[in-house]
Amino acid sequence: MTQLLVASRNVKKLQEMRRIIDRAGIEGVTVVGLEEVPPFEEAPETGATFEDNAVAKARDAVAATGIPTVADDSGLAVDALNGMPGVLSARWAGIAKDDRRNLELVLEQVADVPDERLGAQFVCATALVLTDGTEIVVRGVWPGTLVRKPRGTNGFGYDPIFVPEGETRTSAELLTEEKDAISHRGRALSLLLPHLRSLGYR
Repeated sequence: MTQLLVASRNVKKLQEMRRIIDRAGIEGVTVVGLEEVPPFEEAPETGATFEDNAVAKARDAVAATGIPTVADDSGLAVDALNGMPGVLSARWAGIAKDDRRNLELVLEQVADVPDERLGAQFVCATALVLTDGTEIVVRGVWPGTLVRKPRGTNGFGYDPIFVPEGETRTSAELLTEEKDAISHRGRALSLLLPHLRSLGYR
């Protein structure tokens, strides 16, 4: 059994990535998170792009653990905010991982923006780094629009104010299976799965 490390401490993100890999039918792989490996120093996310941060996290994890690693960086890009919060999504309100404050700040910033200009995208860059130095980076984009009041509980981050293109429900109102199939993370990981299979993770 081969270990594949997902470089994240976000329980919901880890669960989502495990489900996607499991449903792809890739056998012989045990997916583990950062809480399941010896601790190591993790560099802060200072990259200018989602790709920069994803690759840096994966490289650090492989160097410290010797385990092939998948890492991602994701966030919300709001058209009316010139693509922000972007890579700053998790700390937009100044406090890392305070989902409620981040969401409320975005809503405040678009309060005067007309409904027709509330376009937004969830973006996810995912990197696979192997122990031989091979690096594969992919990007998934999930277009949609913002709503002015949070709806739904089946999600995290900005999910309650994001309505995917072609939907009337927010991301937080979608069933888990529905979200996995169409989310930015799901789209990015689906691009990565062929590389995992071709490298022998079956």
